Amino acid sequence: MAKFELKLPKMGESVAEATITSWLKEVGDTIEMDEPVLEIATDKVDSEVPSEVDGVLTEILFNVDDVVEVGQTIAIIETEGQASVATPKTTEAPAEVVAIEKTIVEAKEAVTPVADFSDSDRFYSPLVKNIAKEEGISLAELETITGTGKEGRVTKNDMLSYLKTRGSKPTVTETPKVATPVKKEAPKAPVKTAVALQEGDEVIAMSRMRKLISGHMVNSVQTSAHVQSFVECDVTNIWNWRAKVKDAFQKREGEKLTFTPIFMEAVAHALKKYPGMNVSVDGDNIIQRKNINLGMAAALPDGNLIVPVIKNADQLNLVGMAKAVNNLANNARAGKLAPDDIQGGTYTVTNVGNFGSIMGTPIINQPQVGILALGSIRKTPAVIETPEGDFIGIRMKMYLSHSYDHRVIDGALGGMFAKAVADYLEAWDVNREF
Repeated sequence: MAKFELKLPKMGESVAEATITSWLKEVGDTIEMDEPVLEIATDKVDSEVPSEVDGVLTEILFNVDDVVEVGQTIAIIETEGQASVATPKTTEAPAEVVAIEKTIVEAKEAVTPVADFSDSDRFYSPLVKNIAKEEGISLAELETITGTGKEGRVTKNDMLSYLKTRGSKPTVTETPKVATPVKKEAPKAPVKTAVALQEGDEVIAMSRMRKLISGHMVNSVQTSAHVQSFVECDVTNIWNWRAKVKDAFQKREGEKLTFTPIFMEAVAHALKKYPGMNVSVDGDNIIQRKNINLGMAAALPDGNLIVPVIKNADQLNLVGMAKAVNNLANNARAGKLAPDDIQGGTYTVTNVGNFGSIMGTPIINQPQVGILALGSIRKTPAVIETPEGDFIGIRMKMYLSHSYDHRVIDGALGGMFAKAVADYLEAWDVNREF
């Protein structure tokens, strides 16, 4: 017999952890390969974790609602076979945790109450917050912990290292004999304005997904220097062409032809022309992305947002793009997106025009450096230039709103990229075959 460690799989470039929402199997159950063992949830997608082997579930290492890091062992499955399948070492970590817990139990009475971590200007991951709550670490105490993660963020290892020595540190009432270095004060959190409830008001708790989206949006604004460029685009040719071919397209391909795949094709073309927009920032390094993977912001029935990704979008023709767009949109609305469907994006497009907005200033989807908002298409009077002279005509126009990260993208590149998308759309051939 051999033991297999079932680990939390990677679910996306920016997804470091997930919450266990339910166990589909119990200890003692027989499991087949690829059979779902548990359900997990992140801020981006809910998914099942399948077994990679046949065997019997012998240990469950986390409970429902526990937050687990990617790569952590969540269950042990006993398999048939020789002992040549090495059993991963699991004694070291539990011993460390036991020692920490013992120290914390002894110091419990001196611990201050847990604060609302949203009062802090620093970003703390759900896992770090969970550890702080479990161990009774107040916000003031948490702010003193030095972070070794990206941009000084506090990591799980920082928390564990701190907890090892926490119980042996002198209390605040003691006067240390040797002067200790003064730590840099964390920025003061803005004063929260109390919300006065009036008669008839209803207090509604944020859903788990909404709270996580809220955290990611605030983190993005604090991370990237957002700046915007706006370009007006004449899409009369596209409007007329789609009206002419959409029925034949659906009859031949079995797919509806919306404007979205046309816009995605234009964005992929612009990213190929300006690869400087297809990058990510990692500290002081710029990562040039090889593939063009377009994120497509999609509204969910519950009002939340999710961003499925069209992989290698520049390699798709219009038919392939339409099939990819429709498939991801349908699966998003039905809650059937797989973890792979929402990972690996290098640039994002959001259609604010679907809700009547003529333009928007979207927040960048980290760790990308740009996002394009498509405004509503409207009939507008416009000056039309002809060899016989200028005249006023009715045209179908829209605004493209480009938000980009000014740390690495200057106004010239940001503006030229948006203009390249507009030029591609305005030059659409009304006689084009699909």
